[in-house]
Amino acid sequence: MKRDMKIAIVGAGLGGATAAACLQQAGFDARVYEQAVAFERIGGGIHVSANVLKVLRYIGAEQRLADLGIHPDAFTSRKWDTGEILFELPLGATGLAQYGASYLTAHRGDLHRSILERVEAGSISFGKRVERVAHSGGKAHLYLSDGGEIEADIVIGADGVNSKVREAIIGIRKPRFTGAIAHRGIFPAKLLNGLEVRNCTKWWGPKSHILIYYIEKSREEIYFVTSAKEEWTSSASWEYCTNAEVLRAFEGFHAEVREVIAAAPEVTKWPIFEVEPMDTWNSGPLVLLGDACHATTPYMASGAAMAIEDATVLARCLQATNDPISAIASYEATRMPRVKRVQEVSRENSFLRTPMDPNWVFGYDAAKVPLVAA
Repeated sequence: MKRDMKIAIVGAGLGGATAAACLQQAGFDARVYEQAVAFERIGGGIHVSANVLKVLRYIGAEQRLADLGIHPDAFTSRKWDTGEILFELPLGATGLAQYGASYLTAHRGDLHRSILERVEAGSISFGKRVERVAHSGGKAHLYLSDGGEIEADIVIGADGVNSKVREAIIGIRKPRFTGAIAHRGIFPAKLLNGLEVRNCTKWWGPKSHILIYYIEKSREEIYFVTSAKEEWTSSASWEYCTNAEVLRAFEGFHAEVREVIAAAPEVTKWPIFEVEPMDTWNSGPLVLLGDACHATTPYMASGAAMAIEDATVLARCLQATNDPISAIASYEATRMPRVKRVQEVSRENSFLRTPMDPNWVFGYDAAKVPLVAA
């Protein structure tokens, strides 16, 4: 595609930032419009699997994150009450050889910053809330809450589950609450008072689970995230809760799990949403990626990975042809089958619970996968 075409990216999260880095690296005029007024190191832990590290390698950010995160030697699945090991997937050097890149756990903010450092300085506009998106005559328009208007040749919607770009493509489609919430706790590991925790362990219960891991090489911070059945009636995107509430939800779990929960001085809880599968991710010069078009349950730790992969493949498709409509069609044809499979497996919540080969997930390389002609 002609490199002088203007590309507007709505949202500077992991997917939007990756899209900007990939497009700018290829010489495109890509700018990002982000509603936040600034970025802070907020959030919790994140699994950065080999398929994501390969994208970071592609944009020159792999080493930056590898120096910050921790490389677990295995992913361990354990039975909720007895602690019996159900499956242990070797990672470390074994995973590097098997999947072509490492596997690490990190703070989400550190992953985000590593990608943002590969985005051109000054190309992200903060405090820009998009109220409406439209297109006509081959041009796209962003209408901002501050009264501003942005015209672009292509608009990439990386604006999450409540996407305004999606509204312009298929109308209003509310995310669906799955009936489960995620508790999240991040705190200094010294509060465990000497408790030895096996890194990167998922404890599987009958109707709930909890994943516990360190998020930086120093092991100074530990993180847990759960899924538990619970109603959600609040209009807030998340709320604080007490660890006593989490302990009630995980009654009967192994003592190690309960000790970790009890040590957390602060816990938040988040509703888990899905977006109903879409037949198309585009309309004219408008195109979606990540949660804007395929928000899924977090049970494979692959939601962010799918957005990052989307961004990379979309940028490659735009490089491959001078016809943006053809490029977007190729992007959809390349990405939709993989995303659909990830959504289905994640919804089952069975990934890595018992012995299996995850090479179809971790072995994928968005920077090299053949592009499907559409």
